[in-house]
Amino acid sequence: MSPSTSEPTTTDGEPWAEFRRALLDQGILLETGVDGIYGRSATYESVVEAVDALAVSAGADLGAVNLRFPPVMPWATFEKNGYLESFPDQMGSVHSFRGDEKLHAELLRRTEAHEDRGPLLDATDIVLCPAACHALYPTQSGTLPDGGRRFEIFGYCFRHEPSQDPFRMQSFRMHEFVYLGTPEGARAHRDDWITRGLDVLGRLDLEVESVVANDPFFGRPGRMLAANQRSEELKFELVVPVFSARRETAISSSNCHLDHFSRPFAILTSDGELAHSACFGFGVDRIALALLDRHGTDPSRWPAAVRGVLWP
Repeated sequence: MSPSTSEPTTTDGEPWAEFRRALLDQGILLETGVDGIYGRSATYESVVEAVDALAVSAGADLGAVNLRFPPVMPWATFEKNGYLESFPDQMGSVHSFRGDEKLHAELLRRTEAHEDRGPLLDATDIVLCPAACHALYPTQSGTLPDGGRRFEIFGYCFRHEPSQDPFRMQSFRMHEFVYLGTPEGARAHRDDWITRGLDVLGRLDLEVESVVANDPFFGRPGRMLAANQRSEELKFELVVPVFSARRETAISSSNCHLDHFSRPFAILTSDGELAHSACFGFGVDRIALALLDRHGTDPSRWPAAVRGVLWP
């Protein structure tokens, strides 16, 4: 059977099982047959849109350039930004059929027989975007102005992590606030947004706290990268307890990238040094789910104070 049509599994004993069942039974999320890929109801989207508007208001005073990119990005960018080396297990490559009529017939036969279609499909020059800010950096090659630049980016992201846990969607949305400039400016941006994020999420009556974290780098070298990331405190996550198990789950993160993205794309500060970058990302889907878990699956019955923040 092709990996793209894998059968969902049943995991009723998991701590998130009851929450997931409520979301599906009430039509807030809709199953698609692939773990981590959902249809979304108007109720769910109303919460996401309100959360996103709140994120926008949190950075309205910064004068960030507002940009949007599609949910796909060029392989050329992917090759340069280091994602393939660090997270090969999470990537999503876009493939297409380029054969003749004979191969088309074989493709249809294999599909009907649930056989592997992979050998008949060729990789295109695009991949699914794993983070909203990744498409930004190649557009900023050259010298930045004094004070650097700030950007606000919203978009769909994809990471191949199939799971029935609603908080581990494969396709999800992030609203990111990015800084490009000096090392000091990048650290200040990261720290400022931790404070802003805690304030915003706390106003939603979420039990949020900031913790040092690391990315899930791949393989043995990845374990060293993760240890360095934690020891240098380059990544923080804003986490909340979810489900009856009170499991800590990240709903936002703040990252210093050092010169990781400026080096391959030749982004320089006004004094000719490699720029540093930092970003803060609101995980708008995860925040929406945290609200549904915390306050119940009917937003019309949420506490008045929370509704007043989201729908003033």
